[in-house]
Formats: sequence, structure tokens, C-alpha cells
Amino acid sequence: MSDRPVVVLVTGEPVPRVLERRGDYASLIQACAPDFAAPWRALDVRQLDVLPELTDSLGVIVTGSASSVVDLEPWMERTAACLLELVRDQVPLLGICFGHQLLGHALGGQVARNPRGREMGTVELTLFSSDPVIGDAGSWRVNSTHLDSVVVLPPSAKLLGATGLEPHAAVRFGANAWGVQFHPEIDTEVMCEYFDARRALLEAEGFELAEAERSLQSAPFGAQVIERFLTYAEAVQRR
Repeated sequence: MSDRPVVVLVTGEPVPRVLERRGDYASLIQACAPDFAAPWRALDVRQLDVLPELTDSLGVIVTGSASSVVDLEPWMERTAACLLELVRDQVPLLGICFGHQLLGHALGGQVARNPRGREMGTVELTLFSSDPVIGDAGSWRVNSTHLDSVVVLPPSAKLLGATGLEPHAAVRFGANAWGVQFHPEIDTEVMCEYFDARRALLEAEGFELAEAERSLQSAPFGAQVIERFLTYAEAVQRR
């Protein structure tokens, strides 16, 4: 067991019923690897004027958020600077949804509204090549909910996978840095709560809600990304 912590940088909360029933994003992420023995530490970066030194972490995971990187609030810029430092120091790093976008921004990419529109529900992820963290090449089901995208990747990024609406769904941003536009921590129950919470908005948009609800799956491949990331981070520490 490592005595170094897995640090979760919290950038938002799930919808209210998920927060009440299942906990915050840090709890949902930790639940993907219940047998992982290293300590966990959650930091809400929205509340921190100065981020602590994180280079001694086993690994760092950046959560999703209802906020938009397009807005570039001061806390986002502070966190982006921290992520850039972690990439340079080769600390294992995984960005999820908003975290993926913020990582892309930090490294020189461009984030904007997805020109293909909202992606929400269980979608097919095509991985073009195998990766130790994201998984084996092929087609996999994952759960997703987002409006923004990394529309231009940083120069050093390697594209790993895409979905029908998201061409940059899985990216290796550096030697030890990854981002996924989907949500590994969201299962069927959580996704149902997201649909319920946003039902009026989705209907107003003309989103095919009934079809998306019928297509929902548990998508265990997503949760395995968290496990593979932690296994990779442990291996890096042993080198």
C-alpha cells in the first residue's frame, strides 16, 4: 500500500439527488476502485486561493463540473497552472469531462461549445489504439454528459478515442497525463438522475430523451479506467 495520497481536485458537484444519495464526485470516483488501499484526499479548487504542492501525490484526478472552461474564472486559471506543473513533473494525472477540458486548455488547446451539440447518455466509444490507462482498442460503452469540448488539441496530445458526437473523447496529453470526455464514475442510476434533473431543459432543446433513456447501460468499462489509472500511478511510484 502506498502512503502517498490520490488527490481529487473537485471542480463541481453532481446533480442534487445524486449528491444526496451517492455523494460528491470524489465519492463517486473512489467508489470505482473500492479495493484500492492508498489514502484519498479531496480538494475543492473553487475555494482555494492558492493550491497546495501536489507533486508528492500518487496521482491526481480532476472532476467534472457544471461550470464551463470557456468562462475561465480565476479559480480555473489557478487550477490550470497547477495542472501544467503536474504534467511537467510527470505526476500521473487524469481529467474527467470538465477536468479533461481544463487540462486541454492548460496545455495550449482550445475549449468551446461542442459544435455537434449536447452529448448525454450511454454512447459508443471507439478506441483507435490500446492504452495502459484508457484500455484496449475497440468499441466500448461509456456514460457521458457534456456541452463543451476540447475542439483543438494541444500540439503534444495523442488522440486515443472518439464517440459519435465527440471527436476527442479520450486523449493522452503527456507521458503520464490523460483526459476523458466521458464520465467513468457515472453508472445507470446516476445517469437516470441526470436525465430527471435536466428533463425540462432537454425537452426544450429537442433532445431525444426517450431514446437516450432506453439506451442507458451500466458501462463498466468507464469505471475500469479509474482502476487502470490507479494501477498505473502505483507502477510509476515503484520505478
